Amino acid sequence: MAEKPTPDFELMLETLTKHDAAFIVIGNLSAVLQGAAVSTFDLDVVQLRTPENLDRLVAALLELGAYYRGQGDRRLKPRAEVLKSDGHHLFMTVAGPLDVLGTVGNNQSYDDLLPRSSELPLASGRKIRLVNLATLIELKEHANRDKDRAVLPELRSTLARLQNLPPSAPE
Repeated sequence: MAEKPTPDFELMLETLTKHDAAFIVIGNLSAVLQGAAVSTFDLDVVQLRTPENLDRLVAALLELGAYYRGQGDRRLKPRAEVLKSDGHHLFMTVAGPLDVLGTVGNNQSYDDLLPRSSELPLASGRKIRLVNLATLIELKEHANRDKDRAVLPELRSTLARLQNLPPSAPE
């Protein structure tokens, strides 16, 4: 079995932004970047699915050596015509796992999440978009998986702290 690379989130984000790919960071990395004390081992993004952006996204993914995970010895590379779907595209890259999603939650697309996101500058000066914590909490509640339920108390506590509210009672 091939060794999994230690995630290099900075490399993934810098490569995506260098190619001007439009995406919104969701998942635990979004929470971490907003001050939550949670762990993450992959980068989850919701992509803008326009033809121009798909071309930019594919270029970034190819630079990262991306291929679909879970295909055995096959190394299927990303293609724009496949990425335009609303499904989940789970890649392994030289910088670690990268999940590119067409929609998330209740079929929420990039355009749906855009007003519920904010910009964050990277060290290079490039900017990324992060889904806000309230929206991330909603997405994790909708997913209702064990791993999502496990981080909800920390996300709620972080959101309360950011809003200067007392944390909600534990579930």
